[in-house]
Amino acid sequence: MALAPNVYDAEPIPEAARAEIDRLLQSGDLFRYTAPADAPVALLEREFADMMGSKYALAVSSCSAALFLSLEALGLEAGARILIPAFTFAAVPSSIVHARMQPVLVEVGPNYRIDMDDFKAKLDDSIDAVMISHMRGHTSDMDAIMALCDARGIPVIEDAAHSLGTQWHGKKIGTIGKIGCFSFQSYKMLNAGEGGIMITDDPDVVARAVIMSGAYEHNWKKHKGPEGQNDPELAQAFARWQNKLPLYNLRLQNLSAAVIRPQIDELPRRVRDGLANHDYVAERLNGSAWLDVPPPLGPEERAPDSIQFNLVGFDSDDEARAFQDAAAARGVKVQVFGLSTDNARAFWNWQFIPGDMPELPQTRDMLMRACDVRLPVRLTKPELDFVADALLAAAADVMEQPRAYGT
Repeated sequence: MALAPNVYDAEPIPEAARAEIDRLLQSGDLFRYTAPADAPVALLEREFADMMGSKYALAVSSCSAALFLSLEALGLEAGARILIPAFTFAAVPSSIVHARMQPVLVEVGPNYRIDMDDFKAKLDDSIDAVMISHMRGHTSDMDAIMALCDARGIPVIEDAAHSLGTQWHGKKIGTIGKIGCFSFQSYKMLNAGEGGIMITDDPDVVARAVIMSGAYEHNWKKHKGPEGQNDPELAQAFARWQNKLPLYNLRLQNLSAAVIRPQIDELPRRVRDGLANHDYVAERLNGSAWLDVPPPLGPEERAPDSIQFNLVGFDSDDEARAFQDAAAARGVKVQVFGLSTDNARAFWNWQFIPGDMPELPQTRDMLMRACDVRLPVRLTKPELDFVADALLAAAADVMEQPRAYGT
């Protein structure tokens, strides 16, 4: 019997990282601001910005830190109301609460994307910013979202933690809103274990974020613009905010940058392989009457490293749990977002949000039957077949037997 594939290990770090890591270990030069110029973190920022076609990038300790700094960099006041999808990771509302602001949750449909009717209804004069979480790499209707926000002058932050390499009408996700934030956590396309980065074309936003990230005194001079210089616009922005902002010390350190930089050239292959793997398994799962993988929206070209699907016709939570158990018995772990008591992606577990939690019945119903399975880009076709076979057989185990569950 074939062994279940390991879906938890990331790809090996490229060999090219070793020499730079050894150099850093020999020198002890791990702090990004020790070198007078061209520290590994600074080089990463320039390379990432160039790859994304953005003017500026700031590497920080996590994507959560990038989201928090984005809110602070916009100059929003305490109590500002930030519209977010109700299907996201707890770090998103946490970043808002950390900034002393108020998350406002929007319904999400069975295709894991924002319900635009609810979005329109809640995008009123009380909303100060929108944080769009492309959860698990699923892109909501960015044309409609940007048109509505632009008409009201509301800034959009993209939480693109799961979406590095995804495109919308050929435009890179993370470059559509005012600010884009990405993750370097181990299960993301670029892996440093932890870390994050934000991008923007706004010199005032990046200047504020750089200083608040921990560029004390005049270390901001080591942050460069697109031509490798502090162009006048950027230098003027730094000068405006020098000594006027708190320092949160959310810096990335050089070892992390040394791990990330050699992976940038691997990204196109990872995106290609991840999409091929996802679509292969999706086609197989959609052959079942009991499993449904929602299709992408028309303008969306995804970059997945996991697969999400809905259980169809599973009338009870017991049946959904039986599916999880049957898949696990075959070596494949399935997360049903709403079934565990402490899942950080289930909005009712975000009890740190001030005020009463909204009902959000559409999102709740989706989460109670939405499944999540990792599909690392390195999996081979036989390993993908193992995963698909296990999921199909698990569904058949539950749904082709007499319906005793929950009775």
